[in-house]
Amino acid sequence: MPIIRSVTREYIGKPIRCKGEPLVIEEVELDPPKSWEVRIKILCTSLCHSDVTFWKMNSSAPTARFPRILGHEAVGLVESVGENVEEVKEGDLVVPVFLPNCGECIDCGSTKSNNCTKFGNKPIRDMPRDGTSRFRDMKGEVVHHLLGVSSFSEYTVVDVTHVVKITHDIPLDKACLLSCGVSTGIGAAWKVADVEKGTTVAIFGLGAVGLAVAVAAKQRGASKIIGVDLNHDKFEIGKQFGITDFVNPSSTSNEKSVSEVIKDMTNGGADYCFECIGLASLMTEAFNSSREVCLLTCICMLFNAINKSFKKPNNITLTN
Repeated sequence: MPIIRSVTREYIGKPIRCKGEPLVIEEVELDPPKSWEVRIKILCTSLCHSDVTFWKMNSSAPTARFPRILGHEAVGLVESVGENVEEVKEGDLVVPVFLPNCGECIDCGSTKSNNCTKFGNKPIRDMPRDGTSRFRDMKGEVVHHLLGVSSFSEYTVVDVTHVVKITHDIPLDKACLLSCGVSTGIGAAWKVADVEKGTTVAIFGLGAVGLAVAVAAKQRGASKIIGVDLNHDKFEIGKQFGITDFVNPSSTSNEKSVSEVIKDMTNGGADYCFECIGLASLMTEAFNSSREVCLLTCICMLFNAINKSFKKPNNITLTN
């Protein structure tokens, strides 16, 4: 998504007081980094739908903590580091990421997994090592982190396992998308589905994640990449990212569902289907759009945003 810097600055430093109330801008205090931690000056951040999910989350949910500072797609400069940090130094350009990588456990060393055994399976809390927050409001009360990042702040502290160093020549408004949307979409096509040359792909939802899937599918040599979206303008945008065909559900014949249209376009169904919104109805439609012996149907969205009315078939893979 495009980054408007004036809007980005306008939303600096936003803790949420409680579920359902408007976001507010106020001063907060941020502690220095402890051991294995990095303090980052945020240069650019973007809004992911998962931020909205956590904002509107029912306060009784296990992962609901208020007040908290949202934001997890960002890029920034290392301001200072704590003890035992050797991976980055002051002045490095980094992308904070919500999935940790300790670099030591069996899953971090595997080419099949990105779910760190050491830190990834713990409940979402503040800092991963001691569970405490580095943020406080001006009254001294705790303000919670989000997904180990909290980028809607001028500065943030993250664990070194949540930091990736990048080169300084990457445009900031594009680098921040690497934290979540772009890496999710490209990873789904490259790593999870392993899209093969000459295959057909259907993508439901052409936001940042869906367009990233299209880029990766084109890189892998897919012969037909179908984009499904209610916004017809997305077709022209999608062409720049690799979309070859477009389906607007509101424009299809009343006699045919989207899945039937896609099956007609692909001679029996797409080889790979990617649902990039998180709606139960679209998950079902994506599954129904695949071939009877399909290679993979992939759901690219936040796990706890899945509508409980959706029953996952065996050949559907969930990827975060």
